[in-house]
Amino acid sequence: MKLAVAQIKPTLGNVEKNIEIMKEKISEALNQGAELIVFPELALSGYLLEEMVFDVCVNVPHELVDLSNKISILFGGVEKGKDNYVYNSAFYLEEGKVKHTHRKVYLPNYGMFFEARYFKNGDRFRAFDTKFGRIGVLICEDAWHQSSSYILSQDGADYIFCLMNNPARGFEDEGRYISKEWEAIGYLTASMTGSYFIMANRIGCEDGVTFGGGSQVVSPSGKVTARAPYMEETLLVSEISEREIRKARFTAPILKTENLDLTIRELERIREEKYR
Repeated sequence: MKLAVAQIKPTLGNVEKNIEIMKEKISEALNQGAELIVFPELALSGYLLEEMVFDVCVNVPHELVDLSNKISILFGGVEKGKDNYVYNSAFYLEEGKVKHTHRKVYLPNYGMFFEARYFKNGDRFRAFDTKFGRIGVLICEDAWHQSSSYILSQDGADYIFCLMNNPARGFEDEGRYISKEWEAIGYLTASMTGSYFIMANRIGCEDGVTFGGGSQVVSPSGKVTARAPYMEETLLVSEISEREIRKARFTAPILKTENLDLTIRELERIREEKYR
């Protein structure tokens, strides 16, 4: 599969402009022969929305749905649920349909982050079938919880996508803008699940917060096979191979030897002891 990661600079609160930015990247990806394009978290709206969050709830744009007949599309946006709550969501479009929606489960509410004030938590992690294989989606903070990628891997995900809005903080002296912790998450998630781990970050500045880019494609063996530059808008195009998944899972058959029944049993025991 030829994959494109669109490292873009969304305009805060301007959905129409962001749709145009996305359409330009989709056109560029098609010209380079990409079959799937992924955008960052909240690509449709920008991140530091605060009260604007209620103004940027839109249905999945029909222009993007139509374009998914030519290329599969994964992107982040604000979703208004039937319960009238808003969610930080990711949408996977393919063959003219919204094939899957993931609602961010773990909403950060510390330091500079205050998502829990405005968004409602999602309540599930589900892998789903696509024409490229089985895919799982995480949104930023989700990836910091080991259980998230574990559930997706046990649900059969071959490719785990992480849509991010990761700020550049404290790395200027090193000339790098993505934390060592994120690099460790990429390596460990990929190598311990035998899956591709694709990180789609953004760039730009919102209310004094700078987002650094550095999007990555990590192979099932844990090797970074493609990396976008820091602080630059770009389209990262990379070939990813199902053969690499088979090879990694044969070399280190962690999924094959996983004892799911034991894990469930012990977690149920811990829950009983902790909350009884």
